[in-house]
Amino acid sequence: MINFVLIPIFAIFLLLLIFSGIFVVRQQTSAVVERFGKFTSIRNSGLQLKVPLIDQVAGRINLKVQQLDVLVETKTKDNVFVKLKISVQFQVRKDNVYDAFYKLESPHDQITAYVFDVVRAEVPKMKLDDVFERKDDIAIAVNRELNEAMQSYGYDIIKTLVTDIDPDVQVKAAMNRINAAEREKVAAEYDAEADRIKIVAKARAEAESKRLQGQGIADQRREIARGLEESVDVLNNVGINSQEASALIVVTQHYDTLQAIGEETNSNLILLPNSPQAGSEMLNNMVASFTASNQIGEAMKEQNKKRIEDQKRNNKNDS
Repeated sequence: MINFVLIPIFAIFLLLLIFSGIFVVRQQTSAVVERFGKFTSIRNSGLQLKVPLIDQVAGRINLKVQQLDVLVETKTKDNVFVKLKISVQFQVRKDNVYDAFYKLESPHDQITAYVFDVVRAEVPKMKLDDVFERKDDIAIAVNRELNEAMQSYGYDIIKTLVTDIDPDVQVKAAMNRINAAEREKVAAEYDAEADRIKIVAKARAEAESKRLQGQGIADQRREIARGLEESVDVLNNVGINSQEASALIVVTQHYDTLQAIGEETNSNLILLPNSPQAGSEMLNNMVASFTASNQIGEAMKEQNKKRIEDQKRNNKNDS
């Protein structure tokens, strides 16, 4: 009766013993097996066997590419505190699982310490603007230092990136104000240039308008003079002398002007004087003015001629 009870118990114990000697290692993972606390082997992915109750899986190592984000606060050369986020991508080499498992207690802390050391050695040499412009140089320096330090522990540093640069809040506000001022300055320069172009174009247009207006007035006066000359010639051909012809033309123009004023019903223009003698008086005044101006011109010519002769005589006596 006792044997019938012990047989199932023994069978169950045997099955448990067998199953305790079987374990599975996942893909991209390595398992470290120890026997009585001493390293025996490294098992890779798949179904694995170990000695039951004697061998133990001490730990598992992830062989995938991992990322560690480190936030470092440091000071730049121009005394600005800035926070840098450094992303380190690393991987355990499959051939160095033993070193990665037994040589480092906390690989994340080790990598973080190296990142702090390199960043706080490089950034204080740069000004804030240089930190933004040369962030790749910082990443290369961190990558180089980590590779040299972590290879002996079985780790490969795949990539190091400076993913964020965060200056102090007041510094960022000042930088934004400087940027806004620069943009306003450029905008003001463009506005001033546009205004200058408008002013120059307007001045050129006005100058061209004045030139064409003056040319039109000159052409108008030239045609009027030519018409008066032809009118005088026609009157001379019928036996009217120049003075009579001029008087007739002035009277004709006088009445043409009165007629033009009378045609405008809403005109407030008044021609004074408007008597027939006005044309004759205007002609006499014009003739008198021309005669006086001719006499003054001749007198000035005689004076200039006499002054020139006196200068020549004085120069001849001096020599």
